[in-house]
Parts: sequence; structure tokens; C-alpha cells
Amino acid sequence: MDRTFSLTRRRLLAAGAATALSNYAWAAGSDKPEKEEVKVGFIPLTDCASVVMASVLGFDKKYGIRIVLSKEASWPAVRDKLVNGELDAAHVLYGLVYGVHLGAGGPKKDMAVLMNLNHNGQAITLSKKLADKGAVDGASLAKLMHVDPREYTFAQTFPTGTHAMWLYYWLASYGINPMKEAKVITVPPPQMVANMRIGNMDGFCVGEPWNHRAIVDGVGITAATTQDIWRDHPEKVLGTSAEWVKKYPNTARALVAAVLDAGRWIDASLSNKVKMAEAIADKSYVNTTVDVIGQRIMGRYQNGLGKTWDDPNSMKFFNDGAVNFPYLSDGMWFLTQQKRWGLLKAEPDYLAVATQINRIDVYQDAAAMAKVSVPKSPLRSVKMIDGTTWDGRNPKAYADSFKIKA
Repeated sequence: MDRTFSLTRRRLLAAGAATALSNYAWAAGSDKPEKEEVKVGFIPLTDCASVVMASVLGFDKKYGIRIVLSKEASWPAVRDKLVNGELDAAHVLYGLVYGVHLGAGGPKKDMAVLMNLNHNGQAITLSKKLADKGAVDGASLAKLMHVDPREYTFAQTFPTGTHAMWLYYWLASYGINPMKEAKVITVPPPQMVANMRIGNMDGFCVGEPWNHRAIVDGVGITAATTQDIWRDHPEKVLGTSAEWVKKYPNTARALVAAVLDAGRWIDASLSNKVKMAEAIADKSYVNTTVDVIGQRIMGRYQNGLGKTWDDPNSMKFFNDGAVNFPYLSDGMWFLTQQKRWGLLKAEPDYLAVATQINRIDVYQDAAAMAKVSVPKSPLRSVKMIDGTTWDGRNPKAYADSFKIKA
């Protein structure tokens, strides 16, 4: 057994002991939520669905709380409101939580990931103008950028967020250094399509329904889905501050349990997915047509150039609980990429940071309340688009292994 993993295993066992003590303390006391109204922020994206449906369908009441939904305009707004306590929790980018915790590019505050909200379901869109010149996927984009050099502009939604990491990883896997060979800008998700329409960017990475909206509006094509980059990748999380969890532990568990119930309901049937699409398409939530949400939530994809396919790895909210566990290896992966691209200047203690942020103890208690099984290990192994394998065993070596970096 290699020394790095042996050390990791000992630290994980210690974390497990701490979790057991937490479970005992909870069982010994009252599990009544300390706070009955919980203000939860969200951005207009398909993957806000489990948070929204937990409120719409009343799963929150089952656990003694009432979710008060707050529609937000941008990820920086979500960040600021989590930091200053205007929001109790939020549907939020995985990497945003880690960035705030480490003070990367903004305010620094101890943060918490309570659960994963979804896997998969994002995409990379290239402009119709690029497609007309032959750039329809990563390889043809790299070729065009080589033969027709100019400043190419790509958009993501937040510097330390998931969309930035998917965009950078995808470009790099085709030999394009996003830090040296492109201009990268930050645009809020609902504004992506409008900005592409007026020519502000050549491509973007964002969550649905905005990639499909670009096709419907005739301004973009889908070059790749994020499940092409990492099948069953973590995406949005239920995030909050460490301070809030410490003050309201029972409320945190109740909130996670309610959202687990909502995710299970969404994934239970195609009929439920249709009902979900109808609910969140409302102007109070995503503010788009049901069809724009519904097609890709059913796994029915088109690229805007005549190709259609059914994707079994489209957006998932529960998948028998496999979606929602806050794996430490998932959190560490975002740290490796933030280090790779210069967002983190110093080498973090990968496992220590992930163990602090990803509140497996809270999740386990909530999963027990919602009767959801949990995996045996907080690490999982995945294969990436470039053929590399990530398993969380040696994050420093993994972060240092990339030829293309900042």
C-alpha cells in the first residue's frame, strides 16, 4: 500500500470516529429544527429543481421546516449572501464553496457542503459563427484556432466554479491552454445566450437549459456535454457556512432530508420529470419554456447541426442516493484544478480541506432520516475525457501531472 493512501486511510478513519460521536450526540438530544423558516437561494438553472420541488411539494414540512426560496441574479450574489448571512443555504457551484473557504478571489469564510444536488447535465456551447467555420467539437475548434489565430473569447459563470473547471479541462484536453490562448470572461447563466447573440463570446460553459436555449434561438451548437468530460461528475451542491451548520445542526439535517426526498421524487419516473419541468419553467424559477427544460432532462439531446441522441448519463438528482453523497474525492478534485490553473497559489492540504467542508456527518444523519443508503468509502474512482484516472489517493501528484496549466 502506498504511503500517501495509508496516511489518507488513517485520517479517514479518524473522520469516521468523529462522525460516530456526532451521531451519538444527535441521538442523545432533540432533533427538532432550531429554525423553522430556511431561506435558500438558487440561480435559474434546471439543476435548482430538487431545492425548488422540496418547497413546492411540501417535503420540507415533513421535517419540520419551511423552505423560503430566493431567486438570485448571479453566483457572486449567492456568494455574498451566504457570507453575510442573508441566505441560510443555497443551490450553489461546488467550486464556489471551496473558493470562498480558501479565500480564492473573494471574501474568505469557513464553508460547508451539505450534499450534492445533481450529477451531469451541463454543456459547452460554441457559437453558430464558429460552427459555420467548421468548429463543432474540441478537435475542430483547436484546428480552427491554429489556422485562424485571433483572440477567442469563452465564458464561464464563476472563476472557481464548476463551469470554469469543465471549460478549462475540456479545452486543455484538446491542447488549448485557456490561460494563454484564449480570453475567458465571467457571465451569469441566464445572460449567456443574449451575450452570444450579440457576439460577445465564441463559446461558453453553463448549466441547462441555456445550452439548449442557444440551439432553439439559432445562436449556438452543443460541442460537448460535461458528462463527456467526467461521467457522473458532481455539479451543484447545497452549500452554507460552517457557522450556520454549527448554530443550526438539526435544521441543516432537516433541510438535507427534504431535498433528498425531492431528488428521489424527480428521478422516480419520467412523469415526475415532466411535472418538475412544468413547475420550474415558471417565471418565478427558471423563466423559460417547458420544452427547453424537458428535452434534456429526459436525456434527449441535439447538437444544433442535425445530430440527435439519447443520453443515459443526462442530469440526475438521486439515482438511488448515488448522486447526493458529498465524496471527499469530489471536493479534492476541484482543489487540484484550482491549483492547476493558478487560482490557489499555495498547495492546500487536500484531504484536510475536503474533510472540513464536506459535512459527511450531517449528510449521514439526514440520509438516515430520509431512509437513503450511503456509500462505504468517501473516495471514488473516475476516468476523465483525457484518459487520466482520478481517485483521490494522491492529489498533489495528480495536480502536478498536467502538462497544460497556468
